[in-house]
Amino acid sequence: MSPQTFIFIGRSGCGKGTQVKLLDSLIKEKDPNSEIFYLETGMRFREFIKNDTYSSNIAKSIYESGERQPDFLAIWMWAHLLIESFKGTEHLVADGTPRSLSEAIAFITAMKFYNRQHINVVYINVSREWAMDRLKERGRFDDTDQTKVEKRLNWFDKDVAPAIEFFKNNPDINFYDVDGERPIQEIHLDIVSKLGW
Repeated sequence: MSPQTFIFIGRSGCGKGTQVKLLDSLIKEKDPNSEIFYLETGMRFREFIKNDTYSSNIAKSIYESGERQPDFLAIWMWAHLLIESFKGTEHLVADGTPRSLSEAIAFITAMKFYNRQHINVVYINVSREWAMDRLKERGRFDDTDQTKVEKRLNWFDKDVAPAIEFFKNNPDINFYDVDGERPIQEIHLDIVSKLGW
């Protein structure tokens, strides 16, 4: 199997991480000799704001206020990781990145730089109400403040939706719109079917 690129995108709480784990298992089964390179900026960002630097303190303040981080910081997170560690032979999986139109454009330029020709965008499509209920159930530390959760859901409509439209209308991208309001395994099987596996 040639190296594949997967971008999982959707509202907070839609189950991106769960579906990434299921796809990970399937890739390891189908292509056991290849590595998988992960771009998961949320976790990396939470680690970054634990630092005590000028930049991390500003980012922490923005995070604590519930605002969205500037695009340059998100791009720096994943670009730095690619530049430092990506070998080019791995399958690449991006979980929750990109989160804006400008970040999506930057991501595609990076993929062109790395000559990645098989870009699969999996949009896990859930309603705002469904996502809100799921976040309440999940109970992760950054899901407990209702105001911050509302802001994150608002970012999706304002910032992420244009990135999704960009991917959807790009003829060089395999775009898969997946109904995320179903049982986990059913969603996984739908993704596998859409990928032609």
